[in-house]
Amino acid sequence: MPHSNITPKTRERAKRLRRELTKAEAAMWLRDLRPYGARFRRETPIGPYIADFAWLSARLIVEVDGDSHETTAGRRHDLARDAFLRNQGFDVLRFDNAQVLDGPDYVFITIEKHAAPFLRERAA
Repeated sequence: MPHSNITPKTRERAKRLRRELTKAEAAMWLRDLRPYGARFRRETPIGPYIADFAWLSARLIVEVDGDSHETTAGRRHDLARDAFLRNQGFDVLRFDNAQVLDGPDYVFITIEKHAAPFLRERAA
């Protein structure tokens, strides 16, 4: 009996995605929250899906969406995916590439707000 619900195909795809980050994914600065206890992992398999950034113990996922998410099929897929992830207890935050690249302060503040209950206090 397998010890994980992650298929080998999904694991391999996640490894490939870690090597081939989009420009917006590469620009994410979630490491800035690391000193306060955040432990986001890139391209993390969760069930049949791969989360762009996931902090598993905080049950928080951050998605950075490109143009393919703006199609009818992309939106339908995202709705099913988000429903699955929320059913697993995750809070899913979605940002499009332009928000990450052109409005990094807004994106960071939004993520920090959702992560705050799990962060250690910042030094004054």
